[in-house]
Amino acid sequence: MNFQQLRIIRETVRQNFNLTEASAALYTSQSGVSKHIKDLEDELGVQLFVRKGKRLLGLTEPGQSLLSIVERMLVDAENIKRLAEDFNKVDEGTLTIATTHTQARYVLPPIVNQFKKLFPKVHLILQQASPVEISEMLLQGEADIGIATESLTTEENLASIPYYQWQHSIITPQNHPLVQADKVTLELLAEYPLITYHGGFTGRSKIDKAFEEAHLDADIVMSALDA
Repeated sequence: MNFQQLRIIRETVRQNFNLTEASAALYTSQSGVSKHIKDLEDELGVQLFVRKGKRLLGLTEPGQSLLSIVERMLVDAENIKRLAEDFNKVDEGTLTIATTHTQARYVLPPIVNQFKKLFPKVHLILQQASPVEISEMLLQGEADIGIATESLTTEENLASIPYYQWQHSIITPQNHPLVQADKVTLELLAEYPLITYHGGFTGRSKIDKAFEEAHLDADIVMSALDA
């Protein structure tokens, strides 16, 4: 077993089991990809892919179990390389942060300012993305750190650390009927049109879940990715 075989397994799945695309992504030949897969299956004594003739259709049950291990091993291998680079270049290099628009606009500016004062030689890259995209970038080694309003704890191959708390607020015109209410409830909110974030951003899933659990239909007339 070697790392090239593991990379081929991962890339084959990423390319939807198309060996031509997988070999092109890895800058190798299709025959070489096929041989590496066969050699690994022979070594392990199990079939990793479901086949129809020479075509791969999906992963077998052992293949699915192996894939999660392969992902972790390749991420750890990249982390080892970065660890060595970090020690060799303590105060220089590149740091890539994948983050949502909310963090980039409202939270990170003062932090970036402090960081650049402490590490002026480090090239800092901010990549704006959705929480789902941030997870994918971290798993593929395209980002070093991910910062998101939404929780990333659903991905078992990532360590997630909460660093501050926030809550939703209701914003209305000064003369809106809700201002006069003694208590604002979900039932009351459901009577009015709402503007909020697009699905997958800034806690929108929590809003949807709250109305769903209360068996209410939220009248969301507009949603957007950015405030």
